[in-house]
Amino acid sequence: MASHFSLLIVLVVACFVSLISPAVSQTCSTQNILTTQKTPFQTCLDLPVLDSYLHYTYNATNSSLSIAFVATPARPSGWVAWAINPTGTGMAGSQAFVALRSGPGVAPVVKTYNISSYSTLVEGRLAFDFWDLRAEALTGNRVVIHTSVKVPAGEDSVNQVWQIGGNVTNGRIGIHPFTPSNLKSTAVLRFSGSDAPASAPGGGASTTPGQAGGPGNAGSMTTSVNFGVSLGVLVLLGSIFIL
Repeated sequence: MASHFSLLIVLVVACFVSLISPAVSQTCSTQNILTTQKTPFQTCLDLPVLDSYLHYTYNATNSSLSIAFVATPARPSGWVAWAINPTGTGMAGSQAFVALRSGPGVAPVVKTYNISSYSTLVEGRLAFDFWDLRAEALTGNRVVIHTSVKVPAGEDSVNQVWQIGGNVTNGRIGIHPFTPSNLKSTAVLRFSGSDAPASAPGGGASTTPGQAGGPGNAGSMTTSVNFGVSLGVLVLLGSIFIL
């Protein structure tokens, strides 16, 4: 009887762990991130480093790119950034949107930085027009940067740069770490074409700050399936235990 009870406890714990795991291993397709107009983005992309994600829609009519960049600061009071570099592929010369918190639990704010060099991190005007700029806090300390930017007419791609940092002092961001992942956070973002990332699933209800796309509601379909399987296992084990 005691051995049956011990087995039941172990399996119950394993079942609850399986309920948590989908949120931890989320991808951009499990995040319910919406545009300012509360519609799904056309495309989402799992960025290759820094556990970051980009949702975006390209509008050829007015040569604009609407984006939502999702990342987690290195510290609760840290910062995340997404940028376009009009002249190169690295950080120097990039036109950056930086979301930061002044302390744990404080709502993030987003600022613009014209980064002329790796050692100069001060606010500045950007080289292109942008609008609908805002930051959103998600569960799990994740932060989303929302904005729309004007891109050169006729172009089919831009050089993007993204980053996460760990310290903010008196509203000023500190230099990010120089780990291999931090140094590899650049890529060409293509608006369309055969080599563009696959489109994100359509649909999705309107979300509110602190809930959209965070670990709390990521992978809801997978979680439901796991819950059903786990419940079935518990019922079966309960029957065995009673016997």
